[in-house]
Amino acid sequence: MKKTGYLHDSMYLLHDTGPYHPEMADRLTAIYKGIEKAGLLDQLTLIPAIRADIKWIETVHTSEYIRRFEEVCLSGNRTFDYPDNQMCTDTYETAFLAAGGVLDVCRRVMTGEIDNAFCAVRPPGHHAEQNEAMGFCYLNNVAIATRYLQMEHGIKRVGVVDFDVHHGNGTQHIFEKDPTVFYYSIHQHPSFTFPGTGREFEKGEDEGQGYTLNSVVLPGQGDDVYQKMIQRDLLPAFERFKPEIILVSTGFDGHMDDDMSDVNLTTKGYSWIMETIVKLGGLYAKGRVISVLEGGYCLDRLGELAENHVRILLNG
Repeated sequence: MKKTGYLHDSMYLLHDTGPYHPEMADRLTAIYKGIEKAGLLDQLTLIPAIRADIKWIETVHTSEYIRRFEEVCLSGNRTFDYPDNQMCTDTYETAFLAAGGVLDVCRRVMTGEIDNAFCAVRPPGHHAEQNEAMGFCYLNNVAIATRYLQMEHGIKRVGVVDFDVHHGNGTQHIFEKDPTVFYYSIHQHPSFTFPGTGREFEKGEDEGQGYTLNSVVLPGQGDDVYQKMIQRDLLPAFERFKPEIILVSTGFDGHMDDDMSDVNLTTKGYSWIMETIVKLGGLYAKGRVISVLEGGYCLDRLGELAENHVRILLNG
């Protein structure tokens, strides 16, 4: 059994998006209860939140953006950049705790304290651009973790796998000119869902050409199409790239019971995806797989999805 970390903290519940917003604190509660009910807590290394040093945030986001984020948050404004980005006066600090918690998990993996991890954080991050909040995201947790791993631990090749049903526009844009980061995303076709990016012809730019890869899924498709595309696209890509560590933008919003998409993944389909990623981690990255929560809004399914996700990490 692997030493698996579980980043969980009640501080992440302080980010209040208001009534009826899909990215609600209850998401993390449902995840925790699912893992607890399955009797897995005692098998996990529980990791609390820690605030990120701003120097790591500034490796991805501009100083002007960070300052603007703090000012808008403390002013009591309920939205930031777009109406969907609902916030409260605790959102800025909660975002720093989310990013910092993920960085601490990275440190623990790199020092051998744990083998892999699931980071149940909010706000999510993969839509956040360098200078703009989007899609419920304020700080790009996975991108910040990538720069931390490169600069603090000397990792030369980071593989990012994003299976949230929405394309991670922020993560792609941040790394699209960087050949040291391979960004792979499988998501619902951008013509039918937010944010409208992530088409198959988007493959990176300049020196990063060929280090971005998007697999697009049409509405109504599910497990079989995901398996076919991942086997066709991701497996050979990582065989060539050979990532030293794999960061996963984990979105459960492609589940057939989740109202945020028209994709029909099943719980079994999600398990297959994660099992495949963990196998890739064993092949190329010494088992170092760090999963970071993005989307997933069906409270009735999040518990079982998280339970299976954590079991797969534990089993290695």
